[in-house]
Amino acid sequence: MTSEATASVPAALARLERRGLVVGAVFLLALAAGLALDRAQFLRSYLFAIVFWLGIAVGCVGLAMLNQLTGGLWGIVPRRLHEAAGRTIPFVGIGFVPVLLGIGSLYAWAAPEAAADAVIQSKAVYLNVPFFVARAGLYFVVWTALAFVLSRWSLRQDQETDVARAERLQGLSGVGLVVLALTTTFAAWDWGMSLAPHWFSTMYGVLYIVGWTLSALAFTIVVMALLSREPPFDKALAPITFQDLGKLLLTFTMLWAYVNFSQFLIVWSGNLSSETPFYVRRFHGGWGVIAVVLLIFHFAFPFVLLLSRPLKRSGRALAAVALLMLAMRLVDHFWLVGPDLIGREALAVPLRVHWMDVAAVLGLGGLWLSLFAWQARRRPVLPVAEPALRERLAAPAEAR
Repeated sequence: MTSEATASVPAALARLERRGLVVGAVFLLALAAGLALDRAQFLRSYLFAIVFWLGIAVGCVGLAMLNQLTGGLWGIVPRRLHEAAGRTIPFVGIGFVPVLLGIGSLYAWAAPEAAADAVIQSKAVYLNVPFFVARAGLYFVVWTALAFVLSRWSLRQDQETDVARAERLQGLSGVGLVVLALTTTFAAWDWGMSLAPHWFSTMYGVLYIVGWTLSALAFTIVVMALLSREPPFDKALAPITFQDLGKLLLTFTMLWAYVNFSQFLIVWSGNLSSETPFYVRRFHGGWGVIAVVLLIFHFAFPFVLLLSRPLKRSGRALAAVALLMLAMRLVDHFWLVGPDLIGREALAVPLRVHWMDVAAVLGLGGLWLSLFAWQARRRPVLPVAEPALRERLAAPAEAR
């Protein structure tokens, strides 16, 4: 049973690799044409899309480390897929170069006219191009190191079980989660919040941490459902695994609502002219409609659905909710950074979705999914040395 599970690679991963590459190539070619037509819009769309897909990869590393600390089949079964997603981070880092080359077009604090802005100049020690580039490089180095060390040590456990290595994995995961939270917070400040350099929120980094984890969870559920009928996942997956993933999805859905409401409540009660423009821009000019959509379809509707135990135990039904959540994560990301990308810090920013926004999401997304599938196919797709998983694989079908 163990050798079968180790050798078997789902054909769906090969299909995902091929189709993702084709979709990515087509839309990236369209995006390249957009670069020739409108460089500024290309950079805005590119930043929006690459941060979204990077969030899934980094979130998967966080889930892998969380499972190393807590255990449970919810994270053991998709562990190798989480690690494969993490190993795409250096490729995303290479893809981040256009953002670094276009800092002056994307960020008001990097534009020449920022020299006359007293508020921006007061933050110049932190908001300057060389330091911005160095920090971005540091984030990718740290995330890549965490992903690859975690993946390497975890794989060695399959080849030779070692109690000391298992303890080191737990130690790495404990420290790694703290480092991941800190670097994600600073990356959120750099890439998102500094689009509006006059505004600041201590909750902003938490929005990214929760959002990236939620995106990774939704992505995990969709991939698990996609692979659930192919060996070895047809034997490894059971309704209880989907139920546990569904509970986590419900938990982070509520946490997302709590964090967003907390930030809104703090800004509303403070009523400071330096803070309220964030919501003024996002409640007018069509953006208010998106806020209502997020309230209903990112929180209320999934919350009600995920209370259902039968739904959480059905891989197909839970995957449908997770797909909705992934779509809403994209909408939420657009609502969070879109007004600042489109209109800098203007109070009246009309809602506008450019065709390059769609091309960037599909192009970079197709390429990232292809890279993810390629990484997943290079190694055994299940950590078969885990006792709980061996027990699941050896159990009769009716007992799973």
